[in-house]
Amino acid sequence: MTTLDERQDASHDGGAPVVRLDLPLVGGSHERTHGHGTQGLTSADEVDHAARMTAVRSGALGSVHSWELVTAVDGPGTRMTIFLAGCPLRCLYCHNPDTMEMRRGTDVEVDDLLRRLSRYRGIFRATGGGLTISGGEPLMQPAFVARLLRGAKAMGIHTTMDTSGYLGAHATDAVLDDLDLVLLDIKSGDEETYQRVTGRQLAPTLAFGQRLAERGVAVWVRFVLVPGLTDDEANVERVAAHAADIGTVERVEVLPFHQMGRDKWDALGMRYELEGTPPPSPELVERVRGQFRAHGLTTF
Repeated sequence: MTTLDERQDASHDGGAPVVRLDLPLVGGSHERTHGHGTQGLTSADEVDHAARMTAVRSGALGSVHSWELVTAVDGPGTRMTIFLAGCPLRCLYCHNPDTMEMRRGTDVEVDDLLRRLSRYRGIFRATGGGLTISGGEPLMQPAFVARLLRGAKAMGIHTTMDTSGYLGAHATDAVLDDLDLVLLDIKSGDEETYQRVTGRQLAPTLAFGQRLAERGVAVWVRFVLVPGLTDDEANVERVAAHAADIGTVERVEVLPFHQMGRDKWDALGMRYELEGTPPPSPELVERVRGQFRAHGLTTF
């Protein structure tokens, strides 16, 4: 099974201290089964593949891209953020395109992650932090997420999930009950822009937001502000209205677009459509934050 090797990294946005794990992206049984399927496998390989798939379906095994221990992002306090591999969206501004495909992750046992998580309980208690499951899109692996959350709650650890909500139907009520906080990425307010940004539909995200409110789960809405793409005043108004309709929203985070993920697109041989897009001006950021605040939303 994968050995988790920590290294110090001070490059996280905002200069917050980070301990990051970058798992290997090639080799091992995961690359074999996901990269080439089962055709041509030997009998022993077939047994190995069947055992692996059983573990995946049960949530005992997941595809993990990386993790980091960081303060002041991804929820309150110091958090262990686990980035799962795989995402159904193709966001034009994604700064981690290497998490889009599940085959780029590494097989990790849920019990291995929970043992590692337990080491930081003292830090979590002292800072009000905990576990954040991110991606990619966590709900691409709902059984794995369910077991991570259940294990964390059993240890008394605060839990958060960062999600687009597009696969919200994959989350059972039991999963929602094990969540203390959801970071809900509402990427656009109108359908046309949402499809332009993500290649998918907006409605599942809005439906998931209502489910969270009905279950009493706290929500932080995140909105990426991209000049010429998501900054239209009417579009922002719709995002703000959607956020205000979710009765458990505690805050909104307006995230200014940046170009820090561009090199990853190039390295993966993927076409990056926002190459000439500048970051939003301070004036634009404040205008958008003001629109959210006008709906009674605490906004940063």
